[in-house]
Amino acid sequence: VSRDSIAAGPATIWRYAPFLPCDPQYKVDLGTGYTPLIKADRLAKAIGLDTLWIKNDTVNPTWSFKDRVVSIAIARAREFGFTAIACASTGNLANSVAAHAAGAGMECFVFIPDDLEQGKVVGSGIYNPTVVKVRGSYDDVNRLCTELSMQYPWAFVNINVRPYYAEGSRTIGFEIAEQLGWRTPDHIVAPMASGSMYTKIWKALQEFNKAGLIDVPKTRMSGAQASGCSPITTAFEKGTLNFTPQKPNTIAKSLAIGNPADGYYALKQMQETNGGAEMVTDEEVVEGIKLLAETEGIWAETAGGVTIGCLKKMVASGFIKRGEETVAIISGGGLKTLEAVVDAVEEPLHVDPRIASFEEANRARTGVLVGAQA
Repeated sequence: VSRDSIAAGPATIWRYAPFLPCDPQYKVDLGTGYTPLIKADRLAKAIGLDTLWIKNDTVNPTWSFKDRVVSIAIARAREFGFTAIACASTGNLANSVAAHAAGAGMECFVFIPDDLEQGKVVGSGIYNPTVVKVRGSYDDVNRLCTELSMQYPWAFVNINVRPYYAEGSRTIGFEIAEQLGWRTPDHIVAPMASGSMYTKIWKALQEFNKAGLIDVPKTRMSGAQASGCSPITTAFEKGTLNFTPQKPNTIAKSLAIGNPADGYYALKQMQETNGGAEMVTDEEVVEGIKLLAETEGIWAETAGGVTIGCLKKMVASGFIKRGEETVAIISGGGLKTLEAVVDAVEEPLHVDPRIASFEEANRARTGVLVGAQA
């Protein structure tokens, strides 16, 4: 494997096939990955950084990074001979599993909490899987699916094929290193639910180094959570590797995992990389969504608002220094979580189809008449 052989590959996660734990002949290729790494100068200036990059995973086939992990899981499931695929999900995973199952012609069951955002429910249902709303939290959904996986011959992507599924997140790290010109940034900030994506990005950088593709990574890895579901961040602040499960209460439902499977490993990684963790309130989540949209033209779902909100706080506190080249992971698109921001956007001007009516309304809004010819 060389830089040239990777660069000659497809503009998807499959350019990294030699590093992936599945046979590409079983892939369901929806065009996942190799998403933009965008230099975010206006946002950097707003929060006090010299150099900031946004890894924009809102442009994946089902508008979240989950397409990466599902691509690997479904390829491995097909390789094993499974004919049905299923998942426990806070929404984004259900969307991706349903889409990939449709592409593969596989039977599909997606299990979700019953309080999920409508956009994510419809975003799964459109592919015609069996959608199951479970009365309870994600952790209740996950327990049910764990029990079902012992009785039904289905590939539960985040349960019985989870070891393969989790490796898909490494492609974010591979892409960051390649897109930066085969080098690593000073700091990466990623959202945390189970903690898996956060840990796999660092693993990817280490693997690229072992393969001779990049120098030894010295990146500090930091995680972002909502204060209404922050078991990893709370443990980090207490200085312990042992987290206490929490009952989620946050608008960031895609991060609402109160008992994170990779929490211990995430906390260990924070120690090893001199990284950290931060949390934000629901109000700060909305502010983060708006700040990213208004400065860079990227509309993130609530998890992205968590990432930007936490990044802003870590810079303000001095934990991330102005001169640290930083990459922020934006893991999903804003159309999935309309409810979170519907009351935070300005009401449209309401005018008659006349110039005078527009100018009157615009003057009332701004106090000045703008854009008119002299």
